[in-house]
Amino acid sequence: MPGLLETPSANGANTNTTIHVPVLIVGGGPAGLLSAYMLSKLGVQSLLIEKYPERLAAPKAHALCPRSLEICRQFGLDTMEMRRQGSPRDDAYWVNFVTNLSGERIGVLPYERMDTKVLDATPEMIHNIPQPGFEQFVAEELENDSNVQIRKGVAFVTCEQKKDEVTTTVEERATKTRWQIKSRHVIACDGAKSQVRKDLGIECEGEDGYETMMTIHFNADLRPVVKDRVGMLHWITDPACSGFIIAYDLGGNHVLISNFDSNKHPAETWDQDLCRTTLKAAIGQDIPFNVLSYRPWLLSRKVAKQYRQRNIFLVGDAAHSFPPTGGLGLNSGIADAHNLAYKIAAVHQGWAGDSLLDSYDADRRQIALVNSAQSVKNGKKIFSFLKALGTAGIDDVEKARENLHKSIHDPAKQEMIAREVEGQREHFDNLEIHIGYVYGDKETPPNASNFTPKFVPGARVPHAWIKPLDTSISDEIRPLDVSYVKEFTAGEVAAKQYSTLDLCGMDAFTLLASSAEPWTQKFEELRTSLESYNIKAQLWVAGVDFEFNGPEQKALFDKDGGFAAGGALLVRPDQHIVQCPSTETTVEELQSLVLGHLGL
Repeated sequence: MPGLLETPSANGANTNTTIHVPVLIVGGGPAGLLSAYMLSKLGVQSLLIEKYPERLAAPKAHALCPRSLEICRQFGLDTMEMRRQGSPRDDAYWVNFVTNLSGERIGVLPYERMDTKVLDATPEMIHNIPQPGFEQFVAEELENDSNVQIRKGVAFVTCEQKKDEVTTTVEERATKTRWQIKSRHVIACDGAKSQVRKDLGIECEGEDGYETMMTIHFNADLRPVVKDRVGMLHWITDPACSGFIIAYDLGGNHVLISNFDSNKHPAETWDQDLCRTTLKAAIGQDIPFNVLSYRPWLLSRKVAKQYRQRNIFLVGDAAHSFPPTGGLGLNSGIADAHNLAYKIAAVHQGWAGDSLLDSYDADRRQIALVNSAQSVKNGKKIFSFLKALGTAGIDDVEKARENLHKSIHDPAKQEMIAREVEGQREHFDNLEIHIGYVYGDKETPPNASNFTPKFVPGARVPHAWIKPLDTSISDEIRPLDVSYVKEFTAGEVAAKQYSTLDLCGMDAFTLLASSAEPWTQKFEELRTSLESYNIKAQLWVAGVDFEFNGPEQKALFDKDGGFAAGGALLVRPDQHIVQCPSTETTVEELQSLVLGHLGL
């Protein structure tokens, strides 16, 4: 990559040095690292600058939703290796509502669809891995990647756009050395307080903070405390620490997020002693633990009013930030990067027009509005429930605690408590939000849990388990191993190695066809016509290249996907449907669909 290895480091002085790179990525969180990784796989070089020498060690986000794992799999990341890190399924399966970890359990719900049936909807059920661990996993994949250079301790200062070029001024924080980077595009992944967004003058919409939260990262062995009440989340109703514990590793690594009273304990007054007092109330017994860090923040929702300003794009938290209630922030950022990567590559490599890049905003901003609203809805419902237990507005902790225990033992309130717990189910089952969204659809799902596969333009192509009949599929794609689901027999594990999603190339348009006739002939004509535009296309035919592993999923594609009538699915590189052509669709119409999507 010409020029990158000569990054200046003259101590203390500004410099007129300019380096050149196709794409500059600002920010080294999950969205930034994955943007660099995906662009590299698509053949585009990038330079990633990271403001901090080391990333924050606190776990932060933790849930990689099915769609995020599907995306990682499409680009060759080993999702089984990810599953060897993070929380085992058995430990993460439940959400517990308790007075404290040692006290009474008020209710319990499943956590984010880890049942066996969810694998009828996706090849990758949710997995919980601390964000720093996921970042490290991707960073290690980039270590020997000649298409990617990473510079830590380098901060964005300002940028200027002229014609088809962005000139970005950056600063090495340790030496205050400044230099310029010229690039065709800039991808801003620099977080909720994005300096790039601020420099561009892009405003956000959304609500300001409505709850003050404190995140306390601590180390403790909680297994002897929770015993058989394991779970990913433990919602604590004790008035001294109302909030929830995220158990990344029951044997050691945890976070308590406490909804504290900022009038009684202003954020600036928090110290180790107050953190320890709060943790003791949450745990409910005296056990050894270490407070590793603590920081306050506001529960709020922000979505940038535009995701693109000419050749600069906002991705991840730079484009949207919303509450952690639902685990939608990290996953929205991964899907942002996935949507943008092939579009950037297509423009750089000449097989798309610049207008394709406008579709990034059109696709992803609406999703952020829906996801952020769902996160706020989840947050308001859960904290309303905690307050409804009779502890709100009482300054005396012991009196509030007494009211809590009266409430949970009052026969007249049992129905209300059960109803309130059940009312939180949507908070912990967001499958429709995670994999059911449709680009171009402005409607908000009435219920985040009710996922339905969709065969419509803009939808992710539905998953079905398949058996490859063409060896090129199994030779190029690593088989899945779902043996972590202990309920499956050996035969069931063997039948769940490949998905229809695996047929979709990351740099090609894919035609999934119900039969060889008339699609083989049409495809050959289509492929030939697209070659002059440098556009890749591939064809997979049911019954010839692959077969469905079960009658139910075959019936899904036959009935809803139009396969019974001889139809097909035209899929874009990011696994979303362009159109569902019928046998009457002409080659010229297929070409028009592809070229129209690409802005040609």
